[in-house]
Amino acid sequence: MNSKKRSILLVYTGGTIGMMKDYASGALKAFDFSQLLKNIPELNQLDCTISSFSFNVPIDSSNMNPTHWVEISDIIAENYNNYDGFVVLHGSDTMSYTASALSFLLENLAKPVILTGSQLPIGDLRTDAKENLITAIQIAALQQNGKPVIQEVGLYFEYKLYRGNRTTKINAEHFQAFASLNYPQLIESGVHLTIFKEYLLPQKKKSALRAHQNMDDNVAILKLFPGINENIIDAILAAQNLKALILETYGSGNAPMEEWFLKKLKNAIKKGVHIINVTQCSGGAVIMGQYETSSKLKKMQVINGKDITTEAAITKAMYLLGSGVSHELFKTVFETSLRGEMI
Repeated sequence: MNSKKRSILLVYTGGTIGMMKDYASGALKAFDFSQLLKNIPELNQLDCTISSFSFNVPIDSSNMNPTHWVEISDIIAENYNNYDGFVVLHGSDTMSYTASALSFLLENLAKPVILTGSQLPIGDLRTDAKENLITAIQIAALQQNGKPVIQEVGLYFEYKLYRGNRTTKINAEHFQAFASLNYPQLIESGVHLTIFKEYLLPQKKKSALRAHQNMDDNVAILKLFPGINENIIDAILAAQNLKALILETYGSGNAPMEEWFLKKLKNAIKKGVHIINVTQCSGGAVIMGQYETSSKLKKMQVINGKDITTEAAITKAMYLLGSGVSHELFKTVFETSLRGEMI
């Protein structure tokens, strides 16, 4: 291991992890990250230099949007050469969306960007914030032979580091709030940190980081359900400037075979809307053509989302549309794994 002291930048965007309880009033107030080492002295044991950057106005993650994703990406890009790793503190509700978006925005990333948060505020008696924060920093500082162990966007929560664009929030009350059902964990924290090297993204060639600036939010999600009617489909497909639709289908990519439904999808594709087939299931993959109920979607050139999460699908679509990928190439590029987000 390289003995050089690591430098880590904490980027606080908002969320529960950055709150402390005022015991006199019982109210929650924002944590002062300049006092981080004073409040969490355990961080001194990590042998890291920790700097922090906080959004001027902390954002509840329910208010997170593509403009904020670009802002976080820009902060990382501007500080990229000055730090060994980055930890982004974020509210848990939309953390999987942000982790997915950052994975696409930060092209040629060769340093760790670890998102974490907590279910309870940092000053709470039973908080999960301290462990999540301490271990996320430790992971961001991990190096081997002078190179970062993690060279991708990860999400650390409750003893596990996952690939960020493979995660989804599964629980609003348990400390184990996230799951990565289609891809194994990258690191497990126990008495020691166990690194599963075979699941990490391959080491990058020496290429400069490229932080993309544009995401196109003219996308929508349509979750199919038994009894969905023509008015609902019409309303979504008639949305002004709609460019991509994430179609959440049943099981391994199956959809109703009613003629009116298929005709509407076909017309939308003819008008230039990209339709992406992802499964509603928490785990598993779309296998277009496995059943008759998906073979017609395959014939009309609906895009195969394979085992991508809905969070990664929506952010990937925004990224590709914002990057100016040609209409003809969009399907091919979407069906290709860019950052380990799909098989």
